Amino acid sequence: MAYNKIETYDEKVTSDLIQHYRSSIELLGEDVEREGLQKTPERVAKAMQFLTEGYQMDAKAILEGAKFTEAYSEMVIVKDIELYSLCEHHMLPFFGKAHIAYIPNGYITGLSKLARVVDVFARRLQVQERLTHQILDAIQETLQPLGVGVVIEAQHLCMMMRGVQKQNSVTTTSAFSGQFEDGRTRNEFMRLITK
Repeated sequence: MAYNKIETYDEKVTSDLIQHYRSSIELLGEDVEREGLQKTPERVAKAMQFLTEGYQMDAKAILEGAKFTEAYSEMVIVKDIELYSLCEHHMLPFFGKAHIAYIPNGYITGLSKLARVVDVFARRLQVQERLTHQILDAIQETLQPLGVGVVIEAQHLCMMMRGVQKQNSVTTTSAFSGQFEDGRTRNEFMRLITK
């Protein structure tokens, strides 16, 4: 049996986006009837819906769906979570990794749910600074842990392909709450994610 990938898209949104991307390609001076471009407006319309599907997702519901009572009260870390997002200023990708830690206060969540929370907020038009805080806030509000730490390291194509064109720059952002505001706890987290 052949591989069959099933994707669903809003037909009206897809149709409208196709027309907009078709017009954009023409405005750039290309021929949308050229063989290589005939299906490009549709592909881009679908790609953009996938890359921004975070607007239709609920991070708190994801965490609540795997929230368990547990007496564990030491640091839980999931590091090197891949992330891909679109810069809201140029709609160019930025990509990298997120490191998340929390100290439970009676509740834990499924580890994969932390990665899903990253996707919820990364799959939107975004800035890295806001993304970092949105991840922290969702975890803090839903699990009510003793503290949360989030660090994101990313490369931005808007800096690499245009503007200053710096190929090796990496942007690091961090956000901390509760016990992670204490230097010792924060330092332990930072040491563990750099190993």
